Parts: sequence; structure tokens; C-alpha cells
Amino acid sequence: MASSTNDLPFANLRIATCSMTLPLSLPDKPIILASASPRRAEILQKIGLKFAVQPSAVDENISTSLPPAEYAVELAKRKARAIAGTVVSGIVIGADTIVVLGKEILGKPASETEARDMLQNLSGKTHRVFTGFAVIDRPSNRETAGVEMTEVTFRELATAEIAAYVRSGGAMDKAGAYGIQDMSAVFCERLNGCFYNVVGFPLTKFYLTLRAFYAQQ
Repeated sequence: MASSTNDLPFANLRIATCSMTLPLSLPDKPIILASASPRRAEILQKIGLKFAVQPSAVDENISTSLPPAEYAVELAKRKARAIAGTVVSGIVIGADTIVVLGKEILGKPASETEARDMLQNLSGKTHRVFTGFAVIDRPSNRETAGVEMTEVTFRELATAEIAAYVRSGGAMDKAGAYGIQDMSAVFCERLNGCFYNVVGFPLTKFYLTLRAFYAQQ
């Protein structure tokens, strides 16, 4: 793992570091997280990786005819590939999280009205959260990907609770219009699966996938 970004082909990157690492046998090259999400960066630090943050600006509007798991992985791959194309040598990580209620994919709300509608629809129901991730090694262009699914059940939400949460601004940059790590945690009655997946990055599955990916070299 590289401990600096001196060799990265871009500047002005936010760096996240941790003083402890798990035993991952990774090549000595920069690691780049292709995501603007501070939640993903915070989660990824938990396994001690030193990485640069270079958000990907790909269009997230793709065909919703794909099954949810494939949809999340496809977006993650697009984000990773967009940044990998600018990197001479490195490990690029992309991710995308979607909320699915029934057969409907809920992305980030475009307005406060849409955020309120999303939360009202989630009220008293069980939905699924999918996070896809992709890893691209440069310059070999080897790729791997994975996806995790977690079931989340909301209790019945009062209109005033929904309104207060939307006014707080917490709904606007998150799939499904909520972030389980913030005050909307009290909306959740039950969770079945990986908690970090709901926050935005399935840490255990990613760690095992990354370890296996580089063990194959």
C-alpha cells in the first residue's frame, strides 16, 4: 500500500488515513476511492487503508430494468472505470447504494417533496438496501466486484417526524432519503444483514473480496 499520493496523476485530493491496518497483501501502489461519500471514506478507514478520494462524475441514470443487485454493481463499475481511466498505477474502488421498495428503485431525492414522499412510502414497510462495489487494478486492468443486500424495516412514521428530518437536510444526499447513521436511525425498527451496507459500504464483504482478489496474483 502506498502511504502518499505523490505518484497520483491528479491533485487536490482529500486523504483519509488510519494508524492500524489489517493483514492485507496489497501491491505497493496508490488506492483511490471513486466516491464523494464521506460515509464510505469513514467506513473504509476502519480496515486501515490509506487512500485518496477522487469522486467519479458518471451519469447514474441507467436502465432500471436490471435486477437491483446488477444495477448497483453496474453503477459501481462505471464509477470505478471512470477514475481508473485517469490512473497510471493504482487500486480504484467504486461503490453505489440503492434502496428498493417492492420493485421500485429509490435513488437520491431531487427535492424535499420527493424526499417526504419516499419516507412516507417507506413508513411501516420492509425495504432492501443494495450496495455494489467494484475494484480495478491499474495497470493490469483486472477487475472484481460484489454486492450486499440488507433488509430494513421502518416503523410507522409520523408526518411531523418526516417533515423534521427532511428540514434537517439529512435526506437530500442519500438513496431512499435517509441515512441510518444519523437521526433517522430511530425510523428503523428492525435490520437484517450488514449495518455498514445500509450506511453505504459493505465492509466485511469488500474486505474478503479484496483479500481474495490480490491473493490470486
